[in-house]
Amino acid sequence: MSNYVTDCSCEDQLKHTVLKLSQDAPESVIYQTSLMSALLSGVYDGNVKIADLLRKGDFGLGTFNRLDGEMIAFDSKVYQLHADGSAHPADPAQKTPFAVMTFFRPQHRYEFDRPLSREAIHQVIDREITSDNQFCALRISGHFSRVDTRTVPCQCRPYRSMPEVLGDQPTFAFRQRAGELIGFRTPQYMQGINVAGYHEHFITDDRQGGGHILDYALERGTLTFGAISKLVVDLPQDSDFLNADLNPANLDAAIRAVES
Repeated sequence: MSNYVTDCSCEDQLKHTVLKLSQDAPESVIYQTSLMSALLSGVYDGNVKIADLLRKGDFGLGTFNRLDGEMIAFDSKVYQLHADGSAHPADPAQKTPFAVMTFFRPQHRYEFDRPLSREAIHQVIDREITSDNQFCALRISGHFSRVDTRTVPCQCRPYRSMPEVLGDQPTFAFRQRAGELIGFRTPQYMQGINVAGYHEHFITDDRQGGGHILDYALERGTLTFGAISKLVVDLPQDSDFLNADLNPANLDAAIRAVES
């Protein structure tokens, strides 16, 4: 009887330890509102508020209703990157038609004191997270010799598709600027649900400028990243989404065109 009590006590202690570990290190999950294919088709109005996004994660990217600029979020702060290249804190009441958020818990860290291209940075990540079947969240805090961006201008109804809109997109060249780069690497099988491959946004260290990244060159900085294997997608129920063509014949080519 004495041995039985001791065994139960050990089992209870083990359960307590496992529970505490799971609370201290909760599972990493990506939360996403709507689909990239919907955005591509002109579904530019959503019902999810920025304040609600921050309950799903402290780190992410996306856009705002009416396609009004780019979104970047980190350290539980959300910024709106405008079509004139400027940046401002987002209003918690603003809404988004598409966003990807997570609680950022990196598993890998690299310090760089020499220049590296975007491709070289991606190769570092790909060597650590070798499976293309996993998501990856990444952040670079550093000094960039060059960051080329674009930012989509605000749209008015009737909405044009994103490929049509991006024909008018302004582009910007940040030179010798410190700042934050955040992004995701998304599996190829997710194309259309999300953006397959690398999708990154940038904001300057003074939080006054930034945009969707086209290319960059890092001079020195810190790279942190980690794999994520769970995705939660919140699908809209409004008529724009329900009537959208979410599987066009040229889906892959169209997304590659608007993201590059």
